[in-house]
Amino acid sequence: MTLRLRAVTFAAAVAVLLAGCSSKSISFSQGAGRPLAEAGSAAPGNCVYTPTTGDPSAKDVGVPPATPKAAKATMRITTNLGDIEIALDGVKAPCATGSFAYLAGKHFFDNTKCHRLTTEGIWVLQCGDPAGDGTGGPAYHYANENTGAPYTRGTVAMANAGPGTNGSQFFFNYKDNPQIGPDYSMLGTVSKGLDIVDKVAVGGLTAEDPNGAGGGPPKIEIVLRTVTVTYQ
Repeated sequence: MTLRLRAVTFAAAVAVLLAGCSSKSISFSQGAGRPLAEAGSAAPGNCVYTPTTGDPSAKDVGVPPATPKAAKATMRITTNLGDIEIALDGVKAPCATGSFAYLAGKHFFDNTKCHRLTTEGIWVLQCGDPAGDGTGGPAYHYANENTGAPYTRGTVAMANAGPGTNGSQFFFNYKDNPQIGPDYSMLGTVSKGLDIVDKVAVGGLTAEDPNGAGGGPPKIEIVLRTVTVTYQ
């Protein structure tokens, strides 16, 4: 599915930009062909991480424990441009927080690039894909949670391809994005290093996605060297 901001109405463009997906396209999705988990919000302390099969872009590192802590946490990201810290809301989003803690412990994010920046229509920087092109993720998916919060500047949320398709990709909101519907699990808020995201955003794109998907790789490369998650 292509993502053309100029070819559709603004409201429709936002929905397509955040939800569309095709093989090897750069999109706010978790890869093509993944089966959907049950729609709706996951119950705290009872997370269902459903394994996926037949997806060549998935990186298999097992699945997280089904009962993560329902507690706040801090995610520390060491990048080539400096450190970013995110205050994770493990109370409202325990499954997403538990997944990040698990993947960080597996060094899943080490030396991965933030693969997509958007500078028109919505203002986000997307990261967390080991494939580096918007199609990759872990070999499991899980349900949405904490989807009611507004996507204001500094907040961080999960990318997905529809309800129940969360994996590892996430996006920073470097401006307020009130036009984004409440369809993406809110992880938390940047507590340090938002200026790094701003620097990447100001640098713009290397080029627009040739598939017309909207956005593209940032001109200023940002690489996640290491990621750690510490519960409070």
